[in-house]
Formats: sequence, structure tokens, C-alpha cells
Amino acid sequence: MTGDDGRLRCSWGASTPDYQVYHDTEWGFPVSDDCLLFEKICLEGFQSGLSWLTILRKREDFRRVFHDFDFTRVASMSREDVDRLLVDPTIVRHRGKIEATINNANKVADVIAERGSFAAYVWSYEPGTSDPSRSTSPESLAMSRDLKRRGFRFVGPTTAYAFMQAMGLVDDHVGGCHVSPLVKAARREFVVPG
Repeated sequence: MTGDDGRLRCSWGASTPDYQVYHDTEWGFPVSDDCLLFEKICLEGFQSGLSWLTILRKREDFRRVFHDFDFTRVASMSREDVDRLLVDPTIVRHRGKIEATINNANKVADVIAERGSFAAYVWSYEPGTSDPSRSTSPESLAMSRDLKRRGFRFVGPTTAYAFMQAMGLVDDHVGGCHVSPLVKAARREFVVPG
């Protein structure tokens, strides 16, 4: 789809100004920072059943209440913190998703203790191919299964695949999208963790 600036983008990436910025500067670019990976997997969990635009517009508030997704700080959040967040109108007030974020912070620490970094774990599931028409892959199914085995919550296979797309494990920018060459160049320079 052609955006209001005349550039071709994946159709969803031209649908709103918020999506346009996210699509052009973040989506699909490879990420190896453990806190950013933790943030994204949590926000994908919050998105479950909602639109990504809702989450994107609340992202700065999520960052504020979850200590910029510093998983060591999030892991120490208490029941009182959960109760406080349940009445905070700036985020999605879903007890299960809030508690899952705190739970998953503890699980990330376990993964890091075992694998050296969350990034090394995540990138071990890098798919060999991409297909913008699908919502899961064998690798997202395997990642979801293993995350659940480790005690993570709100990490189904569709959530895992959306996470892989966003964090650059797959490049699902469609042909002709002006961002696709930038993502491919970033990927060539990227050193896969682990």
C-alpha cells in the first residue's frame, strides 16, 4: 500500500500514522537486547485478543509501570503492584496478563542462567523461511511449547510468531515495501546471539 508520503509499505504499515512509524523503524529489524525482547514478548501477550494499535498507543505507559521492562525489577513486583496496575487506566487492566508479565520476568532470569542470554534462547528458534500470509510456523510452535514448559504464560504459537516477526527472526515485509531492503541490510550485519 502506498502511504501518504508516497512510499510503498506492507498494507498494515500504512494504515495509521502510529503503524507507519512502527513499521518503518522497528518491525522486522533484528533485536538482541534482552530487555527489548522481554518487553516485546510481554506486549505481544497483552495484545492477545486486542489490536496491536491499542498496545502500541499504550506502550510508553506499559514501559513506565513495568520499569522499562527491566526483568530483574519486574520479577520483584508484588501483589500490591498488581492491585495498583489493575486500576491504572493507562494500560490494559487484565489480571492474568499483568501477573504473567511478572511471572515471565522470573522465567527470563532462569533462561539467562541456563543459556547466557534471553537473546541466545530466542534466536535458537530462528525460522529458515518467511511467509507473510501465515500466523504461525513450526518454529513458533516449538518456541511456544518450550516457553510453556518453562512456565511462561500468554505465549501461544501465534503470539510467538508475531514476536518473531517484530524482532527480526523472520522478515515478513512484502515485496516492494520500501523498508524490506533496510531490514535485509540490518540482518546481514546482525550477529546472531549465542
